[in-house]
Amino acid sequence: MFRNINVSVSPHIRDKRTTRNIMLDVCIALFFPLAAGIYAYGINALIVAVLCVATCLLSELIFQVALKKKVTLGDLSALVTGLILAVNLPASVPWFIPVLGGVFAIIVVKQLFGGLGQNFMNPALGARCFLVISFAKLMTNYSTDINYLFGKPDAVTSATPMAMVKGGEVTNWFDMLVNTHAGCIGEVSAIAILIGAAYMIIRRVIDVKIPFIYIASTLCFVALIQTIKGESISFDYMMVQLCGGGLLIGAFFMATDYVTSPITNKGKVVYALILGLMTSLIRTVSPSNEGVSYSIIIGNMLTPLIEKFTVPKPFGYKKGAVK
Repeated sequence: MFRNINVSVSPHIRDKRTTRNIMLDVCIALFFPLAAGIYAYGINALIVAVLCVATCLLSELIFQVALKKKVTLGDLSALVTGLILAVNLPASVPWFIPVLGGVFAIIVVKQLFGGLGQNFMNPALGARCFLVISFAKLMTNYSTDINYLFGKPDAVTSATPMAMVKGGEVTNWFDMLVNTHAGCIGEVSAIAILIGAAYMIIRRVIDVKIPFIYIASTLCFVALIQTIKGESISFDYMMVQLCGGGLLIGAFFMATDYVTSPITNKGKVVYALILGLMTSLIRTVSPSNEGVSYSIIIGNMLTPLIEKFTVPKPFGYKKGAVK
């Protein structure tokens, strides 16, 4: 009678997608902002991207071979780390910055903690924060030639749009959306980021809950803090907060990392709200005009605690019942 019943342990919901399939989709999605950055900054951006990817792949290969571990380059996670690191670097950095960042991301943040699935923070963002702290001047130098999608090339030697807004200057948010603007390689075109994000959503690689709540809460908290400070808020100002800096690319490509973000529904909401609050505070209260990388890393480290308090109660559970 019960011969056709298959008894197995959880999880009972299975998916045909593999780690490699998911990482491949992320690589395809990252192609759009990376391509926009290469178009904007030219050969410099391409060199930075190649160095990041090559260093991440070699670091993982050498580490695993040296410690006689299974080589996992085939899951493409090291490739994704290299691409995410690349889009988070300025095109003007010297060659040793992407190399050092790639080694730090793979060896220190990922492999020393057990490899894929064991890292406590996003490897690429961990490396970026390490580089910003260690080489602040190099990591905030955006002085290079940039080719606008509509118009002739212009030399960008001033601050990024986020820095301009922080200093009370006026900038055109429409140029940030349609054209390219100064910043890290992957944040020069909001449209390119959104195309990549749409691809991941269609492919069901990411859950829209985290990025949408993160973006919305950041804008709401920014508006609230500016109101409390007695400063005026304009539509242009809020659009610069949305399109400028790393908010869009961070929300869709980094905050949604499977390993370092909560898996519970309530946890995702809490996590996204924390990211929004931290980003808005750093952008409006601190001397810094950005805050996405640090906010996501802080959220990553809080993820175990968030999950502990947002785990759903089992069906039939009664508080105080004998275990």
